[in-house]
Amino acid sequence: MGILPPMADTPPSTSSGEIVRRAGLVATGTLTSRMLGAVRDAVVAAVFAIGATDAFWLAFTIPNALRALLGEGAVSAAFVPVFTEVREREGKEPAKTFYRHLIGTMSIVLLVVSVLGVLLAPWIVKLYAWGFQRDPALFDMTVALARLLFPYIFLMGVSALLMAALYASKRFAAPAFAPALLNVALIAAAFLLVPTVERFGWPGIFALALGALIGGGLQVLFQLPALAKEDLVVTPRFDFDDPYVRKCGRLMVPLLAGLGVYQLNLLLSRLFASFLPTGSVSYLYYGARLAEIPQGMFALAIASAALPSLSDAVAHRDEDEAKRLFRYALRLSLFVAVPACVALTVLAEPTITVFFGRGRYEATEIQETVRSFVWQAGGIWAVASVRTIIPMFHAHNDTRTPVIASALNLVTFVALSFALMGPMQHAGLAAATTAAAVVQLIALLWLLRRRSGRLGLREVGRSLARVATASLVMGVVVASMARLGEWHLGGNHPRNLGVYAATVVVGALAYLGVARALSAPELGDLRAALRRRVRA
Repeated sequence: MGILPPMADTPPSTSSGEIVRRAGLVATGTLTSRMLGAVRDAVVAAVFAIGATDAFWLAFTIPNALRALLGEGAVSAAFVPVFTEVREREGKEPAKTFYRHLIGTMSIVLLVVSVLGVLLAPWIVKLYAWGFQRDPALFDMTVALARLLFPYIFLMGVSALLMAALYASKRFAAPAFAPALLNVALIAAAFLLVPTVERFGWPGIFALALGALIGGGLQVLFQLPALAKEDLVVTPRFDFDDPYVRKCGRLMVPLLAGLGVYQLNLLLSRLFASFLPTGSVSYLYYGARLAEIPQGMFALAIASAALPSLSDAVAHRDEDEAKRLFRYALRLSLFVAVPACVALTVLAEPTITVFFGRGRYEATEIQETVRSFVWQAGGIWAVASVRTIIPMFHAHNDTRTPVIASALNLVTFVALSFALMGPMQHAGLAAATTAAAVVQLIALLWLLRRRSGRLGLREVGRSLARVATASLVMGVVVASMARLGEWHLGGNHPRNLGVYAATVVVGALAYLGVARALSAPELGDLRAALRRRVRA
């Protein structure tokens, strides 16, 4: 871009173990958030009627999509490389000034987006819940919920900026654990705020919207102490003329476009589901949330932990080191994503039963959720790989190339959705999502090969062969143990809870045992990470 002076060519000294330690911390925080999210979804499914949950999850679609864009990639991917360059080449104070200007500028943008969302809610909801207009009461409820939820965008955008600053400073604990507060707030709202909102004449489901706003505020406050330790609690100032703010904006726009394709797929999926029988939106949502537990816990954790090191390597013009770190991150991601894919596919019915089989969520709802969850779980490995590959482009300040792969994802998803949603209903939408992720993965690998030359993927292939072997053995073990359950008795039955817990533990031990027998190096890396103190 010509903004920054040249750097010294001294290579960075980031070790693979450091990435594992960081990823372990991020994964622990993400696991906490995802598990609380699963508890939240189970509580919502048990407490509220299926029609009300359809309205809430659709109303939450736009704010939650922007949360995913900002909190799970866009801001960090654009900010970290620029902040790292400025800090390394000009010093901490210029980097801090850039950060102050970026927060001020982004806050204005986020505020405008939130206000427009509140004002334009009826038209926005029509775009992705067109089918709900067949039921005016359901449509009006969705619009009212959306208006309450749009201010969440501002809170999440600010939280994402704080996360990005902490990631760039290689502090991972606070941003890793902050998202869990949203789920805590929603769970508390479901139990504590329903009587209050009903006294005001609102449907009980509105308690969740209030809980989301409370959770967003808590996430911002939770990160301030960690920022203070890095001297990054700043007074925001609007300055779009700052060249680094402009550079960050130029990086972020195509990045949002690329990541936005995934969210557009989600919006289209909800739109298509709104034309299907009542409950389809919730079936897809609950299944996707469970599939996202390993995706977010491992793939996102590894990608977030690797990006600062990849950025360091690229900033020091050490392409070989960047490729080595990329291969390492991809191997580590597949080491945990492939067995998760196999286990959740084989245990689809037991998993849905244990998490949702209680309260108002009855046998019919469980079976319908299983139909789509099988396809969603089957795509975990592809989504995890995509999330691990994309930071390699971002580290090079290349946020445009991934948009090409994302566009192929979108085209594939739309075409297959039209073909499959008729005969397969909501399960067809889940199958289309997984197939589109595989197409995106293939495109990304091809584009990265063109950009960076040979990637040394034979090393990844050998690792994948070991992982696949261990996963198949584990799959046979968990399938055999799952037969001991009486899943038609529901998720609260003691036998089912015991069988499921034992199956998960024995399956994990079987996978790790075979991986050890095959001398999988990733196992040693993970074990070593547990013995080291992680800088929080």
